[in-house]
Amino acid sequence: MSTHHPQGLLFADALQQQIRQRFLHVDHDHRGRERLYFDNAGGSFRLKAAVERMAQIDAIPDNAERIHDIAEELKAIQAKAVDDVRVILNARGGSVYASLTASGAMFDMVRAIAENVPGTNMVTTALEHPSAFDAMSMYAQRLGRELRVARSNPATGGVDVDEIVRLIDADTVLLNVIYASNISGAKLDIEEIVRRARAVKPDLYIVVDAVQHAPHGLIDLQKTPVDGINIAPYKFFGCRGSGIAWVSERAAVLPHHKLGGKPPAFWDLGSSAPWQFAVLTEIVDYVCWIGGHFSAASGRRALFAAGIAHIELHERALLARLLDGSEAVPGLRQMDGVQVFLDHDDLTKRDLIIGIGFDALDYTQAVHAYAQRGVTVYERVVSSIYSKRMLESFGLDGAVRISPLHCHSVADVDRFLRITQELATGPR
Repeated sequence: MSTHHPQGLLFADALQQQIRQRFLHVDHDHRGRERLYFDNAGGSFRLKAAVERMAQIDAIPDNAERIHDIAEELKAIQAKAVDDVRVILNARGGSVYASLTASGAMFDMVRAIAENVPGTNMVTTALEHPSAFDAMSMYAQRLGRELRVARSNPATGGVDVDEIVRLIDADTVLLNVIYASNISGAKLDIEEIVRRARAVKPDLYIVVDAVQHAPHGLIDLQKTPVDGINIAPYKFFGCRGSGIAWVSERAAVLPHHKLGGKPPAFWDLGSSAPWQFAVLTEIVDYVCWIGGHFSAASGRRALFAAGIAHIELHERALLARLLDGSEAVPGLRQMDGVQVFLDHDDLTKRDLIIGIGFDALDYTQAVHAYAQRGVTVYERVVSSIYSKRMLESFGLDGAVRISPLHCHSVADVDRFLRITQELATGPR
């Protein structure tokens, strides 16, 4: 499935309406107030089917680790979802496990590798989420390893492959890298990073944070063979309280927190909640449903790939509309009093995230002004532990982050642009 439409490709109106109807609270918040929720990089709209399935399965009192029919039903739900994780990632073998959060899963993966693989240094980037960067920093310090940090590129909003690879050598224990920035939306070239990093050290362990990118573009571990990767269902149209990770066969058997009687590659601790797995299958069902509108394939991975490809194309078209506008309303690039940060022209290398600033408003004022007009966005500022390191790497002191989702329409974008144009004139 080609996604090389430079300006994206919108869903047909009829399909767009069907997509919209499958989500909760797209037009109004849970109190019934009309709003635009453009903070999907901090969460995401929930699929109605996912929320309903969570309630249905979590209401079942039975323990899956039993031998009766309901226990067998719960085991089947988990087994199907484990297969669906492999559908999302195009993964073969390895171990899938659920944790309370994707951040917890990242700490677990970094710990297992850092504590058990020899070497003198660990490599990460300036754009990592704190769950990755702080895990790397903690274990590098605890184990006496040098932490090497690849610098960001303010022109692209990402991290250059050369910048990462130059830090890797034969003594590198682990490379940890984010798939896409949650400030700029820039996608890192994971395929090239993996290829070139392993050219330096063939047995290098690599762990990827895919939480931000997974809902917006295709992941293919057959092209990017890494040793660990995590996703967060709540940012992928699912529910909070769950993190999902996959670890390679060689990483899965490294010593890790585990009950002694479990197999060497087993990572779950305690009884996993069956709803975590049921929700994941609802997410894959939904993406495959979209894929079925564009592909005659019968295989689940092929349908999923087609669905994600068209989600990516629709979101790219929304990104183009946000940046360049139309005859009806100017885009962010054309608005007086508005700055678009980290504005790389090649939209194929970006997820649907934009950072902006106002000449007449600081970032917090702008977020409040948007809220007064029924728009939810987020201020990324240097006082936040979730923003400081990344912003400073770009030479920024903050940004108003805009992150719609594929269930949004051109009409939503145009409404946002009109409100932005109003705010650009300053406080009233």
